Amino acid sequence: MASPLATTSAPLTAVHLVTLGCARNEVDSEELAARLEDGGFRLVDDPEDADAVMVNTCGFVEAAKKDSVDTLLQAADLKGSGRTQAVVAVGCLAERYGSELAEALPEADAVLGFDDYADVAGRLQHILAGGRHETHVPRDRRTLLPLAPAARRAAARTTAIPGVPSTPVPAVPASPPLPLPDGVAPASGPRAFRRRLNGSPYAPLKIASGCDRRCAFCAIPAFRGAYVSRPPADVVAEARWLVEQGVREVMLVSENTSSYGKDLGDIRLLESLLTDLGAVDGLERVRVSYLQPAEMRPGLVEVMTSLPHVAPYFDLSFQHASPTVLRRMRRFGDPDAFLGLVESIRAAAPTAGIRSNVICGFPGETDADVAVLQDFLVAARLDVVGVFGYSDEDGTEAARLEGQIDPDQVEARRSAVSDLVEELVAQRAEERVGERVRVLVEEVGGEDGDETVGRAAHQGPEVDGSTTLPLGHAGAVGEFVDALVVASDGVDLVARPVA
Repeated sequence: MASPLATTSAPLTAVHLVTLGCARNEVDSEELAARLEDGGFRLVDDPEDADAVMVNTCGFVEAAKKDSVDTLLQAADLKGSGRTQAVVAVGCLAERYGSELAEALPEADAVLGFDDYADVAGRLQHILAGGRHETHVPRDRRTLLPLAPAARRAAARTTAIPGVPSTPVPAVPASPPLPLPDGVAPASGPRAFRRRLNGSPYAPLKIASGCDRRCAFCAIPAFRGAYVSRPPADVVAEARWLVEQGVREVMLVSENTSSYGKDLGDIRLLESLLTDLGAVDGLERVRVSYLQPAEMRPGLVEVMTSLPHVAPYFDLSFQHASPTVLRRMRRFGDPDAFLGLVESIRAAAPTAGIRSNVICGFPGETDADVAVLQDFLVAARLDVVGVFGYSDEDGTEAARLEGQIDPDQVEARRSAVSDLVEELVAQRAEERVGERVRVLVEEVGGEDGDETVGRAAHQGPEVDGSTTLPLGHAGAVGEFVDALVVASDGVDLVARPVA
């Protein structure tokens, strides 16, 4: 079926877009979708109905890279057996490895980098017509912008930064009304293209891109570039558009949200942005993600725990608790400082949600360091903890450090900490029995067809568990329901609506 944007009776070329990785990649996919649709393509849900399959890859850790390659190979299997003519890689893995990935994966017809996004429709048309795309040679994208954050705005106007446009983009043609949440974000001045790809009442909202930190284990800054904030007015305008598409909760995303505004001359700009978002009619909850513990400040904690529309939810990237390991990671902190931050949050909002990620098996880590981490986790009583085993990443300082740990030992430590975390987060969820929560309904019916599924304020999307309500006694998708927690199951909660 032709897209509503079609102006002729001829069917438009169909594209299936696959998104892997984090919420930031979800935003990038919606930008790509809008640019493709504006360029004359139509989006389809089934890859077997597509002339081209585009995979927005993740290049963060080894497991994510493998998943990206496997997905590209699965898409390539469709060629020759059906309608699919081309498979194209985009996203972080494509940007990070460029020509190397293209050479190693001939099954993909093209590997596009971030510099190709502005004309992604033209690139895809060229590829489908039998043209050859000249794959980029990877480069450190931090070198594309000035070292000084305040000097980046002018240079950013000529630099491709997915989700953070700095130059005007063409207006999106008007289209007939589409069922929510379909639609393309209007482009006015430096607004990003964006097309909703699902009907969720939640949406990620990118406020910045890139990172200036130099964590020894992380390669993201090299392929995502230096830190660039979006102007607050653009963020608020996009939030209004998202509400028009049926969104009731947004999660502010970036590589390092607590740095927002430093390149705009105001390191406390996040606090005022959160206040401004409260004026967006219909936006009932704002969630903040990717906070650096070393950059947390009392004013930010106060705003995040006092504004009624901001979820008291703290996504804090601790990574470890041993001061020795943290220094080798080129990070800051220790158990006392981290526990002090946790206590200050709970003093302001006792029911606040706090989640984190930790790495086990970093080079030089000892059994004593692991014990420090475990003791911290027991004392902190976090709601959710992602536990990862260390693996070398190309081009990172950690890959060159002495004290590399045998992979089997890394896995043993990861498994032990994971077992502890599973017990701790289940205990933390059980502590919430009897607590009143406000649940955003995201699904009616559930897996068994007899429940309503949503998330409370302390539960981030997809990774922090869910709250179930009895079917027939809760609201529709997109509504908020006040409820009382009556039971827990691991990190998940069971609640019943209250007046």
